[in-house]
Amino acid sequence: MKQILIYSDSLSWGIIPMTRKRFGFNQRWPGVMENQLLSLGYKVRVIEDCLNGRRTMYEDPVKPGRNGLIGLPERIEVNSPLAMVIIMLGTNDFQFNHEHDASHAAQGMQALINAIRSAPIEPGMPVPEILVVAAPPVTSPKGDIAAKFSGAEKKCVGLADAYRALCQRMNCHFFDAGLVTTSSLVDGVHLDLEQHEVLGKALSAYVADIVFEH
Repeated sequence: MKQILIYSDSLSWGIIPMTRKRFGFNQRWPGVMENQLLSLGYKVRVIEDCLNGRRTMYEDPVKPGRNGLIGLPERIEVNSPLAMVIIMLGTNDFQFNHEHDASHAAQGMQALINAIRSAPIEPGMPVPEILVVAAPPVTSPKGDIAAKFSGAEKKCVGLADAYRALCQRMNCHFFDAGLVTTSSLVDGVHLDLEQHEVLGKALSAYVADIVFEH
């Protein structure tokens, strides 16, 4: 049984755009990915650790506990042994209360990668493979989140390229979700039901090649 940890934010938590409700496990992309891998005969368990509003390494000035760096090594220790950690973070780094661009998100992602690799796991347990996923670019935020993400569509420009370069430098795996899906057509930030399905299936093929075929 291979265990995969998903470390992410509301895009992976599965918030239903324009609501405060949540898609079911089988509907959101981590569940789609797990079910797809199981259907192909792979023994896998997907563990979700997805917090709404989570940044890479930055604090939310309004809500505490959104700094993704805080407590990450302990989460790796808790869930070990892990075959892989998938990190999809960065979107919230571009909220209106941060003057950030793609380079700042990449700095945060680098800190997360280092934290995973230095986590205090038990002797003999493997250091997990790391897959960094660049979320689809924010388009035009709508609804209740429009003010919160004002300007995010400009701040997020170049995120995939920045993450790709970081992963090459740090020997991590990389996946650009923007190549297979857009952000929500409803609110411009999250993922719609169909987009969860597309992303989950695309990632299942990518993950299978790394975790099970090597």
